[in-house]
Amino acid sequence: MSTQVIATIILLGSFFLLIFLGNHIIFSIGVSTLITVIYLGIPLQTVAQQTVKGLNSFSLMAVPFFILAGEIMSAGGITRRLVKLANALVGWMRCGLGMVNILASMFFGGISGSPTADVSSIGAMMIPMMEENGYDTEFSAGVTMASSVQGLLIPPSHNMVIFAMAAGGVSVGQLFMGGFVPGIFLGVALMIYCYIVARKRNYPVGDKFSLKKTGKAVVEGIWGLGTVLIVVIGVVAGVFTATESAAIACVYALFITFVVYREIPFREIINILKKSLKTLSMVMGLIGVSSAFGWVISYLQIPSKLTTLLLGISTNKVVLLLLINLLLLIMGTMMDMICSILIITPIILPVVTAIGMSPVQLGVIMILNLGIGLITPPVGVLLYVCSAISKRSIEQLTKAMLPFYCVMLAVLLAITFIPSISMALPNLIYG
Repeated sequence: MSTQVIATIILLGSFFLLIFLGNHIIFSIGVSTLITVIYLGIPLQTVAQQTVKGLNSFSLMAVPFFILAGEIMSAGGITRRLVKLANALVGWMRCGLGMVNILASMFFGGISGSPTADVSSIGAMMIPMMEENGYDTEFSAGVTMASSVQGLLIPPSHNMVIFAMAAGGVSVGQLFMGGFVPGIFLGVALMIYCYIVARKRNYPVGDKFSLKKTGKAVVEGIWGLGTVLIVVIGVVAGVFTATESAAIACVYALFITFVVYREIPFREIINILKKSLKTLSMVMGLIGVSSAFGWVISYLQIPSKLTTLLLGISTNKVVLLLLINLLLLIMGTMMDMICSILIITPIILPVVTAIGMSPVQLGVIMILNLGIGLITPPVGVLLYVCSAISKRSIEQLTKAMLPFYCVMLAVLLAITFIPSISMALPNLIYG
């Protein structure tokens, strides 16, 4: 075997072995990169240079601001108000609380961009409420987890910013617009499924629609939704960059939390900053080591070899897209989302470019695939969070998620093979 083949086996083999043995993802990436670099005889300072280079990006400055804004809004009473707003809008329907759960996740996910924060806050409130009203616990938990993935698609999403960087400077504004319709599409699909289940299981109908109640809920909740409007409208209209919009969103979140809502004292900002810093350190650590790992992948020419391999299997666009989705789904169940984006994007981008797919559509497809991975064993971080909230085992929740997986996969296939779902809005706005 050639040196490149042996190095590829060392790189990927050591990485997956370390993951299988239960090591942290940052450690696994870093060690496998170092072992491969040593085998190839490349100076070790190259690893340090590539790590720093991966973090030296202006677009990445938006990530800490988005994380901080989400933490501020999460701690400031926004969750309860969004649930109240969602209840006023859709709570009167059959399976009303299920619909409220989905819509509240759509609102909250658009603000925080974090499905983990979504499940933790919305789930802690909605799952007990649904149980008290006669809903099965497993169904309630399944709705919470499945709907949390919307937040990855609906802007602003820091994962979209990371994909833009990994893809070589794709427009963040176009990615935001590309994820908007698919995120809503996913929410509507989940609502339809919940309605069907509710009729079969005779879940209750909520209170009658009240215009007065809705108006009051809108007035209270619109302040929180203003964060989304600031970012999306500002970026799309070209008023400011994604980084500038994220910084403004932080200032706005501070104002709403400590001046308008005033549910927590200002001294809580210390705890909020600590939580944000903890999250940010993990994110930046992943980006740094993944950049070095990605450089080694490029050095070994793995992307071009994979492109040749896939095109050698079939030149049929449908077959290639199915294979890419399968690859992303598998990787999503095994690796952290940010790590997957940074490692996989440079590998499969040449393949989808060769078959005429827009990087924006690829970004939406990748984020949804990896989002499904967050609720799928063996990694499935949202399963563990929801298990703690619902007091149900991972096995019980996985079984309850099976029909939700089917709905989400149907949405994924629609987004994959109907480009207009993700591309119509970016094309309309950007031309």
